[in-house]
Amino acid sequence: MLIPSIDLMGGRIVQLVQGEKLRLAFDDFEYWFEKFSKFPLVQLIDLDAAMRQGDNSALVEQIAKRLPCQAGGGIHSIERARQVLDAGAKRVIIGSAFFSPEGAVNTAFAAEMAESVGAERVVAGIDTKNGRIAVKGWKAQVELTPDDAIPQLDTYAAAFLYTHVDGEGMMQGFPTETAARLRKLTKRQLIVAGGIRSQQEVDALDAIGADAVVGMAVYTELLAV
Repeated sequence: MLIPSIDLMGGRIVQLVQGEKLRLAFDDFEYWFEKFSKFPLVQLIDLDAAMRQGDNSALVEQIAKRLPCQAGGGIHSIERARQVLDAGAKRVIIGSAFFSPEGAVNTAFAAEMAESVGAERVVAGIDTKNGRIAVKGWKAQVELTPDDAIPQLDTYAAAFLYTHVDGEGMMQGFPTETAARLRKLTKRQLIVAGGIRSQQEVDALDAIGADAVVGMAVYTELLAV
């Protein structure tokens, strides 16, 4: 399954390269709402909130009313998760809050989140740079790998979102062997992102049981939707 992404920064839809360099920005929300309305799921990320440089909360809540979204970015509390879900999001993506600065999986918070909002509405965000989990808008890392984290969070989430930050926005392809390895770690839905550039690649990932988030290739029209 192809899942289109909407990344928000400064009140606009943006696409970044490796989470840092701004490549594209759009203000024409209605155009993209229409494009994405046919998809069963859209990924919505508040980059400003993730990077701790403000937020686009009102916009997140507006979009969650219009499109079937899994929404994330800066969701560090049960209260905020509930706000996003109450606004209409189907699921919330929790990333940094599931990891301590010391490099441990915060299973106590994961359990509390799952108990409070329902594990079926939680997506665990597992973002990596150079093989290690990246947090705080990909500005910091902890001494954990996806192989460490996924088994510990498996009880508390309906899905895992793995973002290969090294390839994000590069349109150079996603490492399929990584998806195959991660697929063996969990029976939950596996969603991968980072560099995916073609429908053939989406189909190849689907064949091994992984859904694909696509951003840059959609916004540059390399991949038609």
